[in-house]
Amino acid sequence: MTRFNRFLLFVIGVLYAQTVFSADMLVEAESFTDKGGWVVDQQFMDQMGSPYLMAHGIGKPVADASTTVEFPETGTYYLYIRTFNWTSPWYKGEGPGRFQIAIDGKALPVTFGIEGEQWLWQSAGKVKIKNPKTTITLHDLTGFNGRCDALFFTKEANSPPPNDVATLGELRRKLLNVSVQEAGGFDFIVCGAGLAGISAAVAAARLGLKVALISDRPVVGGNSSSEIRVSTGGDGKYLYPNIGNIVKITRIPRELNKNAGPAELYGDEKKLNLIKNTPNLTLFTNLHVFNVEMDGDIIKAVTARHIETSEEFRFEAKLFADCTGDANIGFLAGADFRMGSESRYEAFESLAPIKAQKNVLGSSNLWAFETLSEPSSFPVLDWACQINEESAIVEDKPDWRWEGGFAKDPIADAENIRDQNLRAIFGNWSYLKNNNAKYSNRKITWLAFLSGKRESRRLLGDIVLNQNDIQNQVRYEDASFTTTWSIDLHYPDPRNSRFFPGEEFFSYCVQTEIFPYHVPYRCLYSRNISNLFMAGRNISVTHVVHGSIRVQLTTGMMGEVVGMAASICGKNNLLPRQVYTEKLDALKILMQKGVPLE
Repeated sequence: MTRFNRFLLFVIGVLYAQTVFSADMLVEAESFTDKGGWVVDQQFMDQMGSPYLMAHGIGKPVADASTTVEFPETGTYYLYIRTFNWTSPWYKGEGPGRFQIAIDGKALPVTFGIEGEQWLWQSAGKVKIKNPKTTITLHDLTGFNGRCDALFFTKEANSPPPNDVATLGELRRKLLNVSVQEAGGFDFIVCGAGLAGISAAVAAARLGLKVALISDRPVVGGNSSSEIRVSTGGDGKYLYPNIGNIVKITRIPRELNKNAGPAELYGDEKKLNLIKNTPNLTLFTNLHVFNVEMDGDIIKAVTARHIETSEEFRFEAKLFADCTGDANIGFLAGADFRMGSESRYEAFESLAPIKAQKNVLGSSNLWAFETLSEPSSFPVLDWACQINEESAIVEDKPDWRWEGGFAKDPIADAENIRDQNLRAIFGNWSYLKNNNAKYSNRKITWLAFLSGKRESRRLLGDIVLNQNDIQNQVRYEDASFTTTWSIDLHYPDPRNSRFFPGEEFFSYCVQTEIFPYHVPYRCLYSRNISNLFMAGRNISVTHVVHGSIRVQLTTGMMGEVVGMAASICGKNNLLPRQVYTEKLDALKILMQKGVPLE
């Protein structure tokens, strides 16, 4: 497409967004008051512009979602539904995510979720709105991940909304009458409420700062929550034994620590109570940060959108921490970052590939099953990964090895990666249920629709820690938290690659044991965004070292250090780098004492 054509498309889109008829109405599916069995999926907001509702029933239709809306006027409307045949990248038949829509209890004669190769506006034809207050219902037909983004009612024939993200976003704001609300000022804003974010926020607040912790889910804990269910590993108290006081509260008990366990194992309430019982700390759930305001190399504010109501909130602070995993805040701010594997010759890392690669560690969607007293059935699925006797994965442990997306972009292709993981799990289970007597009484009881990511962007600090630093035990004067996990690198399983080249969903690992290593503080702040800290899997390390620092308890400990450093910045009007250049001794004293929890 030529530059002129792109410009023309932009102009047309803007004009469309400005041409909103008085009777036009947009209903976001995620705003339904009764979501029934449908789940709100916000993972891909930056790629598609909005969360959506998904019928994640593991093959059993979920309960209806419904809401009542007030129309500006009654009469005949043309209705369009934004939906997606999610198996279309692999399977060219009708999609499995079939659902219907009912208006005031009357089902429309159209099935949705079965066509198209991308998110699109599917026509539902004409509908008669007889009552100003009308009930809309989403009725799932399969339980296999039908998805609905929004419904658009218009009295203009042949006028579907735009589908490109930017123009559609402007139309959304206009039709929903969205305005930005001020959330208030804070000393320190932490974005992301996994163990790293929780620890950073709690530490800073208990050391005297006014802190906001922003999470884009209703549940805190990230990968270690009941929504994703990753075990907690990687603790170690060596140089500073009191780093880890917060982690001690949030961790899974050692004797129960495992992946894909029962929901209560992951201590959502325990983490939430820690946050609520911390003075000076305010938790904001269901908010996705999508905009960063800059003043030179300083972040001034961030704006977040509620994943159900579409309300927008603006947060100001002097200091920020990116604990989002994907380094979304740093990316929006223009921070230097890397993604993929460095060349072996950049830092002379023996575990790095000879040439730089885009490949990353993959994402997992964990699942669990139970054994029933009698047989249960599961359908044969022509749209799922086609499994046979040779390619079947016969395992009693639905664990981390179910991992995909190695050669894909973990951010731009995130929905595709998750969906291929679902196809793999469903396809393999279907084969085993219908061909292996051992599985006749088994039933999948839980499957995460939220992906547990291992790797994406890594923000660059004043030090980019490499393999030789760890293995040669290079001692930096700003040594802080300790990493104890092996250098744990994952690759597609060769047998799985044989049957699914480029679309692998099963992995193996190569673990290189290390001695406990104390990571320098200079890996925990951005080298070019002056007031930005980072904690979690997005800190300043190479791909190889990322294999060691990425696990949950380690990220929690680095969060504690960030919270301590932020408190020094706040009390002395400093920026993160100045803690190293001017107040390193003060940081060492805090790391020695640990965060007070009483």
